[in-house]
Amino acid sequence: MKPNKSNRLMPLLMALCVVVGIIIGTFYANHFSGNRLNIINSGSNRLNNLLHIIDDQYVDTVNIDSLVEQAIPLILSDLDPHSVYISAKDAQQAADDLKGSFSGVGIEFVIRDDTIHVQGVIKNGPAEQAGIIAGDKIVSVDGKPFVGKQVTSEEAMRKLKGPKDTKVTVGVLRYGQKGIKEYTITRGDIPQRSISAVYMIDNETGYIKIKSFGENTYPELLIALAQLSQDGFRNLIIDLRDNTGGYLTAATQIANEFLPKNKLIVYTEGRKDPRTEYKSDGRGSYQKIPLVVLINESSASASEIFAGAMQDNDRATIIGRRSFGKGLVQQQIGFHDGSMIRLTVARYYTPSGRCIQKPYTAGEKDYADDLLTRYQHGEFFSEDSIKHTGPEYHTGIGRTVYGGGGITPDIFVPEDTIGMTSYYKQAAMNGLILQFAFIYTDDNRAKLGSFSEMSDLANYLNKQNLVDKFASYADKHGLQRRNLMIKKSFNLLNRYINSRIIYNIMDEDAWTEYLNLDDNVIKTSLNVFKNNAAFPQKTDETVKK
Repeated sequence: MKPNKSNRLMPLLMALCVVVGIIIGTFYANHFSGNRLNIINSGSNRLNNLLHIIDDQYVDTVNIDSLVEQAIPLILSDLDPHSVYISAKDAQQAADDLKGSFSGVGIEFVIRDDTIHVQGVIKNGPAEQAGIIAGDKIVSVDGKPFVGKQVTSEEAMRKLKGPKDTKVTVGVLRYGQKGIKEYTITRGDIPQRSISAVYMIDNETGYIKIKSFGENTYPELLIALAQLSQDGFRNLIIDLRDNTGGYLTAATQIANEFLPKNKLIVYTEGRKDPRTEYKSDGRGSYQKIPLVVLINESSASASEIFAGAMQDNDRATIIGRRSFGKGLVQQQIGFHDGSMIRLTVARYYTPSGRCIQKPYTAGEKDYADDLLTRYQHGEFFSEDSIKHTGPEYHTGIGRTVYGGGGITPDIFVPEDTIGMTSYYKQAAMNGLILQFAFIYTDDNRAKLGSFSEMSDLANYLNKQNLVDKFASYADKHGLQRRNLMIKKSFNLLNRYINSRIIYNIMDEDAWTEYLNLDDNVIKTSLNVFKNNAAFPQKTDETVKK
């Protein structure tokens, strides 16, 4: 029987199909897989394509939004320490920090024993108008209990803050009263003060403490200067210690107030950002007043712009310790979901041409630990320990100044360590002094509130044996009593305890004024004026009004 022709060709056809299948499979595998990998490995959309591939092919379900939220900060951190990502939920708080106001109830609170304790009430604010007073404990919000582990600063602010004219009902426990009483508060605009203290230190010297450079700092400064003018000030101290900066515009506006016409205040320049100069216009009303500017290691950014402008133009004497060293300019860029980035687009330079940005190429940890490193190297205690990484520059009259790591003061004042002991450090760092001061304030509010002058309240507190009372309190809360150390640190302990009680009862102005009473930097400043050593040299000309 003759074999069937088609049967004889079948093996050949099957082999051919297998070969063709292999070729086609290889082609498609190389084409699609290879192409995808090629897209990832080249072109400007690699990150976007990578996310698409993960979303499309990864073995488990992935929350792409969460992945992006984690990736962006890592990318920005590789650029410089000040290019940062701010999530949508944190963006409003970041904006409020520099705005002149925010909408809320107008209280300052602490959380103790899982309960909100009202520490202070904004004068004429919504909470005060509703009847809330300092010392109240908030135990419910909008009819629901708000005590226990759920009570955090973030959660409390989320519940109490809100749009203007909206209402929130809080349940309050008040000292000396039984039961919970409810108060309905209509939220309103709460002013954010960037100038925390204004007063006359002596008959001739005015003092202004600027804690940040925000939207309203310049008008606040003009009001402060007008107040001091009424008091007849002839010298001025501007305190920028612990001022971490803010808006460039605020710093240049304030610098303009003290400089003659056409003086360079600062200039910025970047790869895509052409040189932009900020100069004085000569309209400042206080161009001749002897001026001292105070800085320390936490004075940064806009604080350094102002201090650098005053120093390079030989306009003020800078006193304190070397500033932080932030000379990078950020631009804020928002995303559609409310999140944003602050991207470094330029560097700023003082009038002499120095960029005071400290090095950051050594790594994020070294940059973050810089202040600790300075402390360990003795820079807080000895001027000789200051290490400059930049070249020398010169002011208008030829004085030497340095870049590459903050503003170095004209007069160095070391950190005061007299009376410092391990007992004091523990008491301060673990929060026991703050806790004790708050409890003492709460238990004695009626008596303490009867004092209207800071000096009278301070004199009263000095007679209350508070250091011994604190030592007994601390001993019951884990800090063993050390009588020899307590004796050595008596003045430090007494000063810290008193200052916090004064803050609790009065305000930040009184707190600052009390701390300045025995501040060596303030004493040095007064000596500069006394010795006629401030810039410009003191003349008989009165302050220009």
